[in-house]
Amino acid sequence: MLKLLDLFFVIFHALLIIFNLFGWVFQKLRKANLITLLLTAFSWFILGLFYGIGYCPLTEWHFMILEKLGNENLPTSYIKYIIGRLTGYDANPQVTDIFTMVFFLAALAVSAFLNLRDFTGKRGKKY
Repeated sequence: MLKLLDLFFVIFHALLIIFNLFGWVFQKLRKANLITLLLTAFSWFILGLFYGIGYCPLTEWHFMILEKLGNENLPTSYIKYIIGRLTGYDANPQVTDIFTMVFFLAALAVSAFLNLRDFTGKRGKKY
């Protein structure tokens, strides 16, 4: 059961990360993309005040499963973990954190801009 949960978290969390980064591309998914980005920001920065900046409950739950499976010395960054797991590459944690933040902020900015443009464009149309 733990191995199945591990696989679920790898797939689900990776898909969520990809959706956060690129969900804004599809107009019908833009609102959902902005919501997941804002939830991610809430987790990282608001819950992060209590649990450590960058906190993610999905990461915590997945790492609890991995520890029960005998994994030790897990990184603090899920992105570093997933890069290593999927490619075998031991990424630099500081560089990984910087790229994670840059890509997250870029996706958030693009998503917010496109959602605002879509919202104001629809309101300005007269049918």
